[in-house]
Amino acid sequence: MDAWVWILVAVVAIVVIAVAVYLIAIQRRRKQLQQTFGPEYDRAVAERGDVRGGESDLMARRDRRNKLDIRPLRPESRDKYRRSWEQIQARFVDDPAGVLGQADGLIIAVMGERGYPMDDFEQRADDISVDHPDVVEHYRSAHSTSSRLARGQDVSTEDLRQGLVHYRYLFQELLETEPTDQNHRATG
Repeated sequence: MDAWVWILVAVVAIVVIAVAVYLIAIQRRRKQLQQTFGPEYDRAVAERGDVRGGESDLMARRDRRNKLDIRPLRPESRDKYRRSWEQIQARFVDDPAGVLGQADGLIIAVMGERGYPMDDFEQRADDISVDHPDVVEHYRSAHSTSSRLARGQDVSTEDLRQGLVHYRYLFQELLETEPTDQNHRATG
């Protein structure tokens, strides 16, 4: 065979190998994002309308989160917040609408003390989704109920109860989780 045929075969082989390596890397990244973000992966992809866009959003969230100084609560703060939560729950029967707003405020206070930026709700939810992908949807549901209430819309007592339950899931995660373990999981 002529030398140019061998060169062509070598170039084609290199291109095929490069494409294979690229596809494997994409598949590995996708699997890692799915494992890290769980149901939030599907939500991000659906929200963006395509896999590439959803994955880009998730990677941007992870990069932003990794630049934050998220720290565990001090034991005395944890105890104070736990007592506050118990008081909030105890008042639910007497003032379910007021309690939901107090629960939202307590979540924001805990997040702030842990070091999460207090930007708008969507940014807080995105930041939380990196460390707590299994409960961020609870946060969104509870916030939706709180928002409907704040806009003066009719919210049933059952919706208020469900909102409080949703806030409780996130509250427990924020109180108990050490960020270094979660951060290690998020960065793979």
